[in-house]
Amino acid sequence: MKSHAIIAAAFLLSTAASAQQALFNRQDITSPQVNNDGTVTFRLSAPKASNVTVSGDFQAHPAVMHNDNGVWTYTTSVLEPELYSYSFKVDGLEILDPANIYRNRDIASYTNMFIISKQEGDFGNLYSVNDVPHGNVSRVWYDSPTLGTTRRMTIYTPPTYEDGGKYPVLYLLHGAGGDEEAWVSLGRAAQIMDNLIAQGKAEPMIVVMTNGNANADAAPGEWHRGMYKPSFMGHNDSRAKSTTEAAYQDVMNYVEKHYRVKRGKSNTAICGLSMGGFHTFAISKMHPGKFGYIGLFSAAINMGGNDNQPIDQRIENDQTTQQQFKELFSGKNTPQLYWIGIGKSDFLYTQNEGLRKYLTRHGYPYEYHESDDGHIWKNWRHYLIIFAQRLFK
Repeated sequence: MKSHAIIAAAFLLSTAASAQQALFNRQDITSPQVNNDGTVTFRLSAPKASNVTVSGDFQAHPAVMHNDNGVWTYTTSVLEPELYSYSFKVDGLEILDPANIYRNRDIASYTNMFIISKQEGDFGNLYSVNDVPHGNVSRVWYDSPTLGTTRRMTIYTPPTYEDGGKYPVLYLLHGAGGDEEAWVSLGRAAQIMDNLIAQGKAEPMIVVMTNGNANADAAPGEWHRGMYKPSFMGHNDSRAKSTTEAAYQDVMNYVEKHYRVKRGKSNTAICGLSMGGFHTFAISKMHPGKFGYIGLFSAAINMGGNDNQPIDQRIENDQTTQQQFKELFSGKNTPQLYWIGIGKSDFLYTQNEGLRKYLTRHGYPYEYHESDDGHIWKNWRHYLIIFAQRLFK
């Protein structure tokens, strides 16, 4: 019996050693490799594959990789400083890069990521963890009486927060399919804020990143519904007691009670992307005089009425919305900044154009930023960088 135990133990050690060796062997390939000329080389060991492609937001179409003795390679053209996502497809099966541990979740999909930076202050540099003072990122649970649940949000406090004093607040909202993790993972919000503050380009501020799905208390796997597959609209089998817009006062109440917050319009900002842009649009109208800085990033300007009518006409036909805008842009309520950003090829471009027509027609002040590309995180990260530098000054 003793000899059998010794043999079994030896087998287990041998198996563990082989598994460990396999893990180390996977790192023999460098992928992605950022080259000195700004190109990037991808590599994948797949000796039995017959066709391998790499897809990502660094180019418009999948690229066919070259087979060199079972190691498939592809080198991009020169890339601009940015954060990029990608994945491989091996004989029709999409896989992640086994040599790259850095990856992000977007709804129910994972992709690998890499960052290109060429100098201090470029986009890649702002997304990187640099040798600067760092703020803290906390996952915070709070009661929402409006929704009848306990919910989770992510809160960034600036590097100097522990030293005391009060700070202004930015409420930062995600888009459809996202959650309270989206802006810290896909959006690199903590790195952006650390670097902008260190460079003196942004004021130290608290950043509150909520979960905008009224039917989900937290990110998938982080609340009592368990490890379900994420969907585009939160949790498919849950019904919300109220709306995100109506419940946002619960968020503000908690933050203002539990954090050292500077009060007042000039110290409070809100912005959001896509669905979060709609929430920003709606919440700011519901609370005139609360937010001095309002940012719509590729916002979904959802309005009732005839879908064939332009957005500006639908706003004109909605007496409630007209009155809300009148109060929002009245006297002391008028925000210091009402900022709209949209990509030229964004599918929500026409909606944002309609909103701008309405604001212009009524003489309501706003600033507009138009960028290339469409409904993508690249634009939203850029918008946060621009918007954050305009706040609380």
